[in-house]
Amino acid sequence: MVNMHMSLQPQEVEVFYILPALRRELAIALKEQGKTQKQIAQLLGVTEAAISQYLNAKRATTILPHEFKELVFDAAIKITDKHAMIREIQLLLTKVRNNGFICKLHEQFTADIPKGCDLCYGTR
Repeated sequence: MVNMHMSLQPQEVEVFYILPALRRELAIALKEQGKTQKQIAQLLGVTEAAISQYLNAKRATTILPHEFKELVFDAAIKITDKHAMIREIQLLLTKVRNNGFICKLHEQFTADIPKGCDLCYGTR
């Protein structure tokens, strides 16, 4: 975790919190589709140990908004190789940005961000 008194950029919130949470949800969805941990690790470009930690809730515990669960499941179906993985994660990140969720986390994890800030993505 990051020191909450640091001034994080929204992109750092994406890297430290959102991207791992998306990977975790994708790993869960891919597992539900019958993929092995090894296959999931190859598809997501991470280690098998990381997949194990995602599946056992030991890593990436940031909870995504409920409406993203279905989007993640749909994205997981489309992930068949590394290029598809990159495309689907980028699409999910765009939806997370447009939803304003990154702004909410940015407020939560950065001490000096005013409530309702819309400087970065202008989504509110």
